[in-house]
Amino acid sequence: MIVRDARVAEFVGDRIGVVFSPPLTCMGIERNGEIVGGFVFNSYEGADVHVSAAGNGANKGFLAEVGHYVYSVLKCERMTVITEQPDVVRLAERLGGQVEGLLRSHFGKGRDAFVVGILKDEWKF
Repeated sequence: MIVRDARVAEFVGDRIGVVFSPPLTCMGIERNGEIVGGFVFNSYEGADVHVSAAGNGANKGFLAEVGHYVYSVLKCERMTVITEQPDVVRLAERLGGQVEGLLRSHFGKGRDAFVVGILKDEWKF
């Protein structure tokens, strides 16, 4: 089941080691009363929104909802994923994204972050 409550932001934040500050929205996957995966949308700038993700269970229907929210509801031209996790980079690439750069020590000393942009016209779902 898709859920959109504060548990999702807490789940994602705990797994990637950040605390999210409002304003934000989120979309998660709940199974048997537990959050198993989710996306947090923050740093909305009109044409762009930053997206953080963690967990698993993102099927085609869930990903279609993510795309609908970002590109149709928010009317963004892109979403930006900033991550130090190669698995998240690969997921973003499968969704249509391209690595655009590296933020040195973004997550702390020696913990670099990849910047991946996913344009509306490139989104796979």
